[in-house]
Amino acid sequence: MTNGKLLIVGAGSYALVAAEIAESMGCFEKIDFVDDRIKTLQNGTSVVGTTRDIDRLAGEYSHIIVGIGNPEIRLALLEQLEMKENYQIATLISPQAYVSPAAKVNKGCIIEPMAVVHREAVLGKGCIISAGAVVNHESTCGKCVHVDCNGTVVGYASVPVGTKILSGDVYRDR
Repeated sequence: MTNGKLLIVGAGSYALVAAEIAESMGCFEKIDFVDDRIKTLQNGTSVVGTTRDIDRLAGEYSHIIVGIGNPEIRLALLEQLEMKENYQIATLISPQAYVSPAAKVNKGCIIEPMAVVHREAVLGKGCIISAGAVVNHESTCGKCVHVDCNGTVVGYASVPVGTKILSGDVYRDR
């Protein structure tokens, strides 16, 4: 993903975190946002369009990611984007996170600083692993799971699609 141009769907808190991670990765020369409600970011930067403009903007951006907290909306948008051949769905992993080489991280995931994804853990598409969260060894997070700050998924657990594990909570399915 060197010298790519990234379009982030959403312009709220999750999208801004995604942008910070993308910047820290150092592989995008341009990062912009589309949002159906927000027109200007907190820093005064203009949003380049709405979700209806995604197709029109395809020639300007090589990569796209959904930075929206709601798992149902995130999954629906990811599935729509998968059908488009003009974008590559990005995966954003903070350089300050630890992701085991034996873990499987699917497209559209956002892994924040200080998060840990252990050996043979599997993240379904569109997962958000927040700062300080741990997805332990051989566990599986379904599509669009969100493990919030300092949340933990214990080893061998299987987290259902769209689940949000709150800050500080421990998820076990046994």
